[in-house]
Amino acid sequence: MDTSKEVAIVTGASSGIGRAVALALAADGFYVAASARRQDELEKTVALAGADSARMLAVTCNVADENSVKHLFDAVIRTFGRVDLLFNNAGVTLPATPVEDMDPADWRRLIDINVTGSLLCAQAAFRVMKQQEPQGGRIINNGSISAHVPRFRACAYTTSKHAITGLTKALSLEGRDYGISCCQIDIGNAAIDRTEVMERGMLQPDGSVRPEPRMHVALVAETVLYMAKLPKEISVPSLVIMPNKMPFLGRG
Repeated sequence: MDTSKEVAIVTGASSGIGRAVALALAADGFYVAASARRQDELEKTVALAGADSARMLAVTCNVADENSVKHLFDAVIRTFGRVDLLFNNAGVTLPATPVEDMDPADWRRLIDINVTGSLLCAQAAFRVMKQQEPQGGRIINNGSISAHVPRFRACAYTTSKHAITGLTKALSLEGRDYGISCCQIDIGNAAIDRTEVMERGMLQPDGSVRPEPRMHVALVAETVLYMAKLPKEISVPSLVIMPNKMPFLGRG
C-alpha cells in the first residue's frame, strides 16, 4: 500500500450514509475498510467503487459485540497497518412509539448498537491510534438532528444520540494528548431508503402528518470527507447539515 495515504474504517457501510461515505473516501484516495453486518451488501459497496475498489476491504462486523469489533480492527491492521479515521456510523431506529408502549428489549437493542457500538469502536481506535507511528487520528461520530431536538415519539433514538454527543466530548478530551480528535456530524433528512416515508408524511408534535424535504446523501458524504481531510490539529466538535426547510429549529 501507499503509506502516504490514510486508512479509514466506516461502520454501517452496507447502505445509505455509510456506503456513500465509504465510496467518497475511497474516491479521494483513502484506504477504506467498509464494515457492517451484511456481507453481501458490503460486497456491493466495494463493487460500486469501481477502479477504487482495490483500496477497499469488506469486513463483517456487529458493532455491539466486543469480539466482532476486535476482529474488524485486527483485519484492518493486518491489511493496512494503521487506522487514521473512524467514521462511527452504524445505527438503528425504531418505529414512532409512545414512550409508555416502548418495548424495553427494543430500547436495549438500539442502545447496544447506537451507543455501546460507538464506544467499542472508539475504544479499539484509541488503542491503535495511541500506539501507531505517526501517532493519532480522527474519529467522526454520526450524531443526528435528534442529538439537539427530539423527533416526536422517538425517545430511544433521541436518548442514544444525546449520548453520542457526550461520548464525542469525552473522547475529544481524552484524545487531546495523543493527537486523536473526535468530531460529530449531526445529519438531518438524508435521502436514504429508510427515509422515503418522509416525503409522504411524518408525524409532527401537533398530531399532524406532513411531508418533509430530504437532501442527497452525496452531500453528507462530501461533508464527512471535508471533516476527514482537515489538518490534524483542527477539530470540528459539532457540525449540522440539513435541508433548509426541514423541521428542526422550533420543531418541538
